[in-house]
Amino acid sequence: MKNYYSLAETADLLSVSKQTLRRWDDNGTLTSTRMPNNYRAYPPELLEQYINTNSKNEIKESDTEYNSAIKPYSVIELFAGAGGMALGLEKAGLSCHLLNEIDPWACKTLLKNRSYWNVIEGDIREQSFSEFQGKIDVVTGGFPCQSFSYAGKKRGLDDARGTLFYEFARTVQEVQPLICVGENVRGLLSHDKGATLHSMVEILENLGYDVLTPKVLKAAFHKVPQKRERLFLVGIKKDTGITFKYPTPESNMMNLSEALKAGELFESDVPESIGQKYPERKHEIMDMIPPGGYWRDLPEDVQKEYMLKSYYLGGGKTGMARRISWDEPCLTLTTSPAQKQTERCHPDYTRPFQTREYARIQTFPDNWEFEGSMNQIYKQIGNAVPVNLAYAIGQEIVKSLNNYSVEQELRHKYNSLNNTTVNCH
Repeated sequence: MKNYYSLAETADLLSVSKQTLRRWDDNGTLTSTRMPNNYRAYPPELLEQYINTNSKNEIKESDTEYNSAIKPYSVIELFAGAGGMALGLEKAGLSCHLLNEIDPWACKTLLKNRSYWNVIEGDIREQSFSEFQGKIDVVTGGFPCQSFSYAGKKRGLDDARGTLFYEFARTVQEVQPLICVGENVRGLLSHDKGATLHSMVEILENLGYDVLTPKVLKAAFHKVPQKRERLFLVGIKKDTGITFKYPTPESNMMNLSEALKAGELFESDVPESIGQKYPERKHEIMDMIPPGGYWRDLPEDVQKEYMLKSYYLGGGKTGMARRISWDEPCLTLTTSPAQKQTERCHPDYTRPFQTREYARIQTFPDNWEFEGSMNQIYKQIGNAVPVNLAYAIGQEIVKSLNNYSVEQELRHKYNSLNNTTVNCH
């Protein structure tokens, strides 16, 4: 029989980090025995209260991976769109308790794919979430960026009234989740010279949340074949002891071939689907662009014809007449693949990306169906959070909540054991 388990072994057995174990030791949640070399060690009789053991008192390793939710965790998703964020969180093991979205076609998409989801269609400003206070673990939402400033006023949440961030913060105030996650465009960092984001952080802090430094995540380093960047704002309810780390980027970027061809992300080539087409003259012009090229690859007379007055302006305008190549991530998708300023042309065929290609670039699975007209489908996909990026965030949320849940259980059992000991004496 093993006499002691080391810090590393105990961390593995309890599916927590060594840092968490040290914190538990320091605050008395799970106290270690100090060895002669001052290393922390844990006797089996202490750990067997929390982990199944066999007759030889040897601890069995858990079948549950650390990234897997060890209990149901609930989410309210605001501004849910076509479900990119919700689907990624679900994939990570979180349960979508309620989704709110104003676009009726996006709501039809959500219910088409998840009939059991509680989808509330309508303006968030007309919704109340107070009935869920203390019952929801996570509130998420990609609120549109709107400027506001309350410097010198210090009225807190009231100063954001009239903006959609106010609705996000109001929901957090009403629900009081353990974690809140706001998501937005990178431009929020510099919006109103940073005053907008600073105000948002202060409001969440005034509502009782420790706000991590906002971070821009590059989707291409999280198994998304697209150069999309999203800003995340994470708040942790104060005095819970919950810790959160942003997902670590992978070393390699995904490229377009991973989206449209069979490979690491998808088992088969992308299926045919509906899509926009170019007018005859534009088709002739785009036909001259090589993969990875743009308007400067055209003959000079055609450049002037296509660019008009923009030809004489400064700047690269690299999104104009742009054909994506197989060996690069796609440029950030917009709500239409054929807008002149943000062209997204297929590498081999002279046409914009089709709707299913659009969906794959956002890492939606092929069985995720979209409701509405072709243009409405493009809009839903273009506005979505990439599923795999949401999954990366979701995994870190699950880790944080797992740590918190284990700590709460350990604390409860530790207190119960102490009470039993006191009563026995």
